[in-house]
Amino acid sequence: MNGFSDVRLALHSQELNDYRSTAVRTVRSNKADLLAGMGRWALYRHRWASRRTLLELTDDQLRDIGLDFQQARVEAMKPFWRP
Repeated sequence: MNGFSDVRLALHSQELNDYRSTAVRTVRSNKADLLAGMGRWALYRHRWASRRTLLELTDDQLRDIGLDFQQARVEAMKPFWRP
């Protein structure tokens, strides 16, 4: 091997190492974004389900949680994205 091949191999291996570290950071970042997004969807689903359940409770059950029928209905009619 001549000296030029050794230099090219050294430069190329450094580029590969830089690429790998960038790729790993990107995958970790995307995974964190995905998990954060999944958390948001889980929250939305929880809101939707719990608000629909309010409509199924009896007057006694609503009284136990401190609501009347009208308050439960108002809460149940909110869209899932509203707190």
